[in-house]
Amino acid sequence: MKGTIGMEQTILNVQGMSCGHCVKAVEGSVGKLDGVQSVSVHLDENKVDVQYDASKVTLDQIKETIDDQGYDVV
Repeated sequence: MKGTIGMEQTILNVQGMSCGHCVKAVEGSVGKLDGVQSVSVHLDENKVDVQYDASKVTLDQIKETIDDQGYDVV
């Protein structure tokens, strides 16, 4: 299981996402963060699934990036 040490996975509740543009904005911005392995937006559930390396990026940084795109992490 090489490469999984320090990996975290979280599902965030995000309000304000309503269309394909929202998905691209969130996935694009969060995906650019150093340490983010994967990000997947589930528009119908208002959820963002993020897998990341906790030694490179914090959950607060991920939440702030989503917030900066104009969406509310609840």
